[in-house]
Amino acid sequence: MRQNRPKSRLLALGSAGALVTATLIAGAVSAPAASATGRPAQDREAKGAEIAAARAAKAGIHWQDCAADWGLEKPIQCGWVSVPLDYAHPYGKQIKLAVDRIGNTGTKKERQGALIYNPGGPGGSGLRFPRRVVTQNAVWANTAKAYDFVGFDPRGVGHSAPISCIDPQEFVKAPKADPVPGSEADKRAQRKLAREYAEGCGKRSGAMLPHMTTPNTARDLDVIRAALGEKKLNYLGVSYGTYLGAVYGTLFPGHLRRMVVDSVVDPARENIWYEANLNQDIAFEGRWKDWEDWVAANDAAFHLGTTRAAVQDKWLQLRAAAKKSPIGGVVGPAELISFFQSAPYYDSSWVPVATVLSKYTAGDTQAVVDAAAPDLSDTAGNIASENSNAVYTAVECADAKWPTSWRKWDRDNTRLNKSYPFMTWANAWMNLPCATWPAKQQNPLEVKTHKGLPKVLIVQSTRDAATPYEGAVELHKRFKGSRLITEKDAGSHGVTSLVNPCINQRVDAYLLSGKLDGKDVTCAPHATPKP
Repeated sequence: MRQNRPKSRLLALGSAGALVTATLIAGAVSAPAASATGRPAQDREAKGAEIAAARAAKAGIHWQDCAADWGLEKPIQCGWVSVPLDYAHPYGKQIKLAVDRIGNTGTKKERQGALIYNPGGPGGSGLRFPRRVVTQNAVWANTAKAYDFVGFDPRGVGHSAPISCIDPQEFVKAPKADPVPGSEADKRAQRKLAREYAEGCGKRSGAMLPHMTTPNTARDLDVIRAALGEKKLNYLGVSYGTYLGAVYGTLFPGHLRRMVVDSVVDPARENIWYEANLNQDIAFEGRWKDWEDWVAANDAAFHLGTTRAAVQDKWLQLRAAAKKSPIGGVVGPAELISFFQSAPYYDSSWVPVATVLSKYTAGDTQAVVDAAAPDLSDTAGNIASENSNAVYTAVECADAKWPTSWRKWDRDNTRLNKSYPFMTWANAWMNLPCATWPAKQQNPLEVKTHKGLPKVLIVQSTRDAATPYEGAVELHKRFKGSRLITEKDAGSHGVTSLVNPCINQRVDAYLLSGKLDGKDVTCAPHATPKP
């Protein structure tokens, strides 16, 4: 499942798989890139990254108004940074990465450089980050005085040599098969779809697939840093963006100035990525129950029952009805899961998701269709959704060696589904292409502290579903000197963008002055949504 699920997107696996979802002053590079061992890098990729960064520092970025169809208004500017497709061959094929920026809102004296952002995914675009300034986002107003806000499309994403695995219109077509199998035949059908999806990735994007790794994206990040003329990187990563940051900090510890990681992927090698997805299934069930408790406590608004069991019963009734006969002809169980999973992802979805269930229970089936059915007329959005899912799959499949035994997949997911049925099988089918992936799979990097790594700020809620709390604890152990801010009894994915002064003030203090508390901090939860 995606570590960060873009809102208002419906993502699918294959032509009939489960809809599921899966997140920068002058001068060239001043120090050689460090290897994973901490010694000056001798390996070809590290040397290639050093060559590419030096080349980018010399070339800079030609900033201009963004293309009209990018949806990035003035004064945001856009540009391109060239990086090697394969860092082992830095003079070989190059790809162009789309970047954008908006200047700091404070004085020249207040400016502290560029802050580069990744929203997660894998497969998320960061290009909308500068819009936090344009829209006068109050949470980020203080940081914007000191930093240029810089976003980018990672390799394979959006405008940056985009990859594809299936025709986008076919990708969103509905209804899809129920992800929860009722028979061995259902499992065979889903396995076939997963295999065909992997084959489609190879046919449509085969040349890119071996190079769609998190370490390569981290190297790209360092090239962007150099192209911006920044001696050291300031970085904000959310969700999968925390793993990108962890890998960057391991490969380039001396190139980091400040880094905030929010909603953290467990970086342990054994967790990347098969175990990570199994752990998500457990956490999603817990957060789903949190939402049901909230709906029950607000029965006066939603009329779905005063207990968790009552709300769950309403959900199961809707699911059974959609399985028997897709609502509006297009919304079956797969489409429902794709929509309803936004509730355990984000508190901001609690009200709209509960409202849809409430309307359906009162007899309004159109509300479900409007919320959960794909829009085949939105060709641009469908292209973006298919691309995002392709990148998610390509990165997770390339980063690690996945189990190839169907018996293992079947055993693990059958066991989990008994206690955690909400997301388990949908998540399994989304990731199953990695079992038959047509390109080379790497071994995950050992994330750890090397000489030069600055103190990192880690922010995490205890009830996060997409990136369970243990991931923040694990990264905290691995990055010496880091500080952990825990938002207790909360679970919205992506904490730093929410209004919680206990967290907001500390993030500001760190980014503006480098100040961290003397010890880890626990904050009370942000305000619960009101119906």
